[in-house]
Amino acid sequence: MTTWWCESAWLDSPTDGVRVTEDGGRITAVEVGDPRPGDRRLTGLVLPGLADAHSHAFHRALRGRTHDDGGTFWTWRRQMYAVAARLDPDTYLALARATYAELALAGVTCVGEFSYLHHPAGGGRYADPNAMSEALVQAAADAGVRLTLLDTCYLSGGPDGAPLDDVQQRFSDGDADAWAARVAGLPERDGLRIGAAVHSVRAVPADQLATVAAAAAGRPLHVHVSEQPAENTATLAATGCTPTALLAEHGVLGPDTTAVHAVHLTDDDVATLAATGTGVCACPSTEADLADGIGPFRRLADAGVPLCLGSDQHVRGDLLGEAQALEATARLVSGERGRFTPAELVTALTAAGHRALGWPDAGRLAVGQRADLVAVRRDSVRTAGCAPGELPLVAAAADVTTVVVEGRVVVEDGRHVLGDVGALLAAAIGDLR
Repeated sequence: MTTWWCESAWLDSPTDGVRVTEDGGRITAVEVGDPRPGDRRLTGLVLPGLADAHSHAFHRALRGRTHDDGGTFWTWRRQMYAVAARLDPDTYLALARATYAELALAGVTCVGEFSYLHHPAGGGRYADPNAMSEALVQAAADAGVRLTLLDTCYLSGGPDGAPLDDVQQRFSDGDADAWAARVAGLPERDGLRIGAAVHSVRAVPADQLATVAAAAAGRPLHVHVSEQPAENTATLAATGCTPTALLAEHGVLGPDTTAVHAVHLTDDDVATLAATGTGVCACPSTEADLADGIGPFRRLADAGVPLCLGSDQHVRGDLLGEAQALEATARLVSGERGRFTPAELVTALTAAGHRALGWPDAGRLAVGQRADLVAVRRDSVRTAGCAPGELPLVAAAADVTTVVVEGRVVVEDGRHVLGDVGALLAAAIGDLR
């Protein structure tokens, strides 16, 4: 049993002098009071663990390379496919381990990996058909974070059923039944949830969507939705529906489903997401980096759609920064400040993200929850002079000092248990370049 005395902790709001007792990786008591002998002290503001609800770990190799003298999402995708073509289980493990460790340094205790690099480059199969997935599982364990593996169905090159190109061959199991059979061979274990994903309505034909939804029943199911206007245009031409309407028609939407991006939505799309209880994961740094646009996130929240946050292509490795970008972009499109309260941002960073990833027992500092604690400095050049309740609006990954995952200290004094994470990233990315 360990007791942590927090100078300030985020309960329903910032509260000074909070003692959190952990036993067996769970919170067994939360009390307000002075420190006692034997307490481990955490200075600054202590948040629940952050949940990165949408990660593509291999995109970390592209950081800094997306300016590319201009272009669009579709020209960027060629660069991304070039990296995808060079990965194997060993290089994937090295890159994902370092990427997840970087997220841990930023306060992330749980990652949702939207994974579609299933097979060898060009197609074929590894001796273990889930070798690439097992690399991700090992990477998360090494980095000390929980993982929800959102194993992704990817079958076609467009909503009209266009064939896959050479790089996309490694993403595909052939059909949704074969995909489901492979995923069934992935056992859950401590620190791991197995979820599912429809890559997009571009990549899974309409007649295969119901099979994916049935196979994912009772588990987290994520899907890229309306990230680009061209996706909407192509889907309308092929099916007569928006992506959201098509997913609803085939039973993909619901309380276990999270629509990722959801940038270019109609009013009917917003109403459908709300009516079905579907959540939305915003990835503001990626949506800006790839010139996707700004989603109607305040409108979605007002309609009752739960919002969470993801790092997606790891533009910055800073989930606190993603929350601040959510607020900043909402200001830009509305002409008004204060579009999301600090409490709403903290919920998106923590409890909502964990729920979207299948961990409803994480993301709050409360009895029975997993003992995840993230200490954020109040005395850095970014946070000095700010009250605890203001830190979600200004703090950065560099202000995270201590990260505890289910009672285990993974980051202490800003240093990860794996050591020099920058060196790990440089080595892993250098091997791919």
